[in-house]
Amino acid sequence: MTFGCRVNQADSIDIERQLLAQGGRPVDAEDAELVIVNTCSVTATADHGARQSIRRIARKNPSARIVATGCYATRAKLELASLPNVTAVVSNSQKLTFVPTMDPLPVNDEPTTAERFGDGDGSCGEKIRPGSGRTTYTLRVQTGCDEVCAYCIIPSTRGSGRSMSVNRVLEEVDRVVAEGFKEASLTGVHIGSYGRDLSPRSSLLELVRALDTHPSDLRFRISSLEPMDCSEAVVDLVARSGRFAPHFHLPLQNASDRVLQAMRRPYSRGYYQRLVDMIRGRISHAGIGSDLVVGFPGETAEDFEENLEYLSSSPLTYLHVFPYSDRPGTDASGLAAKVDGKTVRERARAIRAVGSELAARFRMSQLGTIRPALTIDGGRIAVTDNYLKVRIQVSQPENQRVRVRITSAGEPLTGELIT
Repeated sequence: MTFGCRVNQADSIDIERQLLAQGGRPVDAEDAELVIVNTCSVTATADHGARQSIRRIARKNPSARIVATGCYATRAKLELASLPNVTAVVSNSQKLTFVPTMDPLPVNDEPTTAERFGDGDGSCGEKIRPGSGRTTYTLRVQTGCDEVCAYCIIPSTRGSGRSMSVNRVLEEVDRVVAEGFKEASLTGVHIGSYGRDLSPRSSLLELVRALDTHPSDLRFRISSLEPMDCSEAVVDLVARSGRFAPHFHLPLQNASDRVLQAMRRPYSRGYYQRLVDMIRGRISHAGIGSDLVVGFPGETAEDFEENLEYLSSSPLTYLHVFPYSDRPGTDASGLAAKVDGKTVRERARAIRAVGSELAARFRMSQLGTIRPALTIDGGRIAVTDNYLKVRIQVSQPENQRVRVRITSAGEPLTGELIT
């Protein structure tokens, strides 16, 4: 069970691989002998959700062994260890190595994965495959962060930035292609810092150039990318490549320069505005998303109005809105002038309303267009290259590339297949 960011999703895939290699088989949490809960801790809501899920699993499946890992497990081991059925709490530093050291998985009456697939590739032959809610493969190329944002706990739970070498990434891509995936999402805690820690030094641009020439038809998305790391060269490559989805997720966090400075975000509103305007000018159909933190300590009514003013006229196509919550150990948690909870909730609702308007505007702009897409959810939905979910009239096999004409800009979007 995974909470939080795409990096956690990628970590969970690695853990799943290891469990399959030991003969495990996936079942619902209510029927499992072992449940691994991969936690997030970016907000208080994420912590609460992890605790609730662990209690619910223990209540519905009293015999399950629960292992908690991830950022919450790293930050607050004792809190999770006290929850029912939690038999181990594993920090991020051990997350990808603890499975081989666990007690052997319980033996059941059915053949193990190793017995059923012993002649296949890999340690026991079983592979991670598309389907069952996983169509785009989440490929972690970097983890850790060396930034000093005042509100963020992640550098202390993930450590400093570490990158996978370009050759290792290409080997992973070979495996992803062999497993049948047709799209991969490149992810990292701070993916824009990719390669800075390598010797010789590399960069995100060098990585995407290498992927652009990979001898397969796998297509790629670049997941959340900090604004200061989204160079014109990266945008140009996405614009001309055909291998990279015209989709950018660029966290703004706040449109007030005063708040950005207090957050220790290394850019200004003007920089961000020029960046997204440049992307819209180069790639008119691009999906451009953003994250906003509402109610940061000291955020005034005037600061909030700057958010509304900028966002309403921006070329963004969707927003993820996070009400600020103190993360113990961060500098922001010690700041005075906290914004009261009622005001934070009201501001979050207002920003989400703007986000809904931006999304509706983008959907309308795409009405009648034909976009390449990939089928998900049993083939009933297709996700376009510019990150729109379109309900299609005739169900298709999942994980199939299609072309759809958008015929209705409502919610949900609807479209027809183009052959």
